[in-house]
Amino acid sequence: MAPKVHTFDEVASHNKKDDCWLIISGKVYNVTPFLEEHPGGDEVLLTSTEKDATNDFEDVGHSDDAKATMQKFYIGEIDKSTLPSNQKYTPPPTAASTANQDSGSSSKILLFILPLLILGLAFVLRLYSKKE
Repeated sequence: MAPKVHTFDEVASHNKKDDCWLIISGKVYNVTPFLEEHPGGDEVLLTSTEKDATNDFEDVGHSDDAKATMQKFYIGEIDKSTLPSNQKYTPPPTAASTANQDSGSSSKILLFILPLLILGLAFVLRLYSKKE
């Protein structure tokens, strides 16, 4: 029997704690019964709904046992033609970024100077304690 083919919108509508489906590597999984057992917690799975969660899944580096466990939750394939096109990152407007640069520069200087001050203070305290 051929696997059931699901549309992206159909899978995306299953995005709640009591009804959670994921798309991983072109396959659709109903992970609702696994939410409470998931070692990373249910929130990790819930944040992977409404998108292709393949990268999320692969980034964690799941074990072979985890991949075998997934098969229990397999319910079909995704119709790849219904997947949304990848959104490209668009940087914020330059006016906003120049406003933040001033505070960013001072914090970078502070991050450099603060460890030097702490190191200098430690050196002075050590030198002072040896003289006593």
